[in-house]
Amino acid sequence: MTAPSAKRTTTAIAGAMTLLASSLAMLTAPAQAAEGDTTSRGVTIPAFYNPPTSLPAKNGTLVRAEPMKVALTLPTPSGKLPGKATRVMFKSTDATNKPVAVTGAYLEPEKKWTGKGKRPLVVLGAGTQGQGDQCAPSIGLEHPIGIDLKNENMSAGYEILAAYRLLDKGVAVMVSDYVGLGATDRLHTYMTRLDQAHALNDAARAALSLPGTSISKDSKIGFYGYSQGGGASGAAAELQPTYAPELNLAGAYVGAPPADLVKTIDGIDGSALAVALAWTINGMIQYNPELGYKIDVYMNQKGKDFLADSVDRCVGDGLIKYAFTKTSSLTKDGSSLAQILKKEPQMKATVDAQRIGKLKPKVPVRVATGTVDDSVPHGQARQLAVDWCKAKANVTYVPVVLPNLGDKLVLTNHFLPLIVDQGPAIDWLTDRLNGKSASSNCWSMPLQP
Repeated sequence: MTAPSAKRTTTAIAGAMTLLASSLAMLTAPAQAAEGDTTSRGVTIPAFYNPPTSLPAKNGTLVRAEPMKVALTLPTPSGKLPGKATRVMFKSTDATNKPVAVTGAYLEPEKKWTGKGKRPLVVLGAGTQGQGDQCAPSIGLEHPIGIDLKNENMSAGYEILAAYRLLDKGVAVMVSDYVGLGATDRLHTYMTRLDQAHALNDAARAALSLPGTSISKDSKIGFYGYSQGGGASGAAAELQPTYAPELNLAGAYVGAPPADLVKTIDGIDGSALAVALAWTINGMIQYNPELGYKIDVYMNQKGKDFLADSVDRCVGDGLIKYAFTKTSSLTKDGSSLAQILKKEPQMKATVDAQRIGKLKPKVPVRVATGTVDDSVPHGQARQLAVDWCKAKANVTYVPVVLPNLGDKLVLTNHFLPLIVDQGPAIDWLTDRLNGKSASSNCWSMPLQP
């Protein structure tokens, strides 16, 4: 007899492959541009994503909403997935305490919620998508696979699987595009802690105010995310008690979080996802222009081109273009980015400010990380769980034990735990939404590898 966990893993992988095959079969020509539309690497960004010149005062207020057609629909015995989809734009506050417009998509399931209380809501923080507006998760729902070889664009809306699994449980889903991803007025501030935390909390507020849904202010709310999304979910859970205390938050799944960017930089440097370092630097320069001048002093022409070329790339073409790039090859004196941080206190302070784990989440959190993950290093992710345990938070720590399938490859040691752990993670979060208590395993943390 096959073990239940093995069955879940096999089913998850099979489901992911089915989704990918279906998406590839649905590839269509890019939409024709209309008035107000923009383009990014040959992809049309609808005028909807252009923020207005002024925004409402209250965080989470809807700026605009419109029905959207999702490319991939799946029939189930209890109704089709994803149900009804609505594209949204809402007001948030950025890391400099200024108003910012954030986009996303609300998904209303057809399946009934059979748990306790009103239908719950999960705000999904996507894993790394890229820095170009065409990489936005909400656009990925419409175009799950985007391939334009002429413009070197390759995107994949891989978070569809997690969203659909939640919808199949009768849980409403709000997908946040983050600050500057999709919205055309600024660069995506990749891995900026406050931006990501605010975007997820305000996405919940926006979903609750959206007319014609089956959720309400009494609905329990969960945060879900892996990789960049894990960092966003963790930061959102930490800040919710002070930033959005009115939310009925029940729990947060924090998968493979880059909680300590100083240590994560070493993991990403020279890996298949080396382009993420460019996105991190570009995002930080947006709020700290003086850092741009400091970086410029160290970068050779190849390094400067690396940063400039990456601003509108997605993860697929970024992997192809810059896989295994070492930052030491991008600097004039051969220093790595980690070594530069040690030389430049201001730069290190900016990176340190993104550290997650300095605040205590008031709801149960589930921190999961692959024990051989060397891209978003296992040790720093586990340390987040330790930090929260020290703060007396309710922490469920899950080490995902898999064999080493290739150093710095990302798609193996980093991405595979996402697939393996996704079912148990969604089950855990659904239990919190259903009012079930969670037992912390902080007591065992010193004994775990």
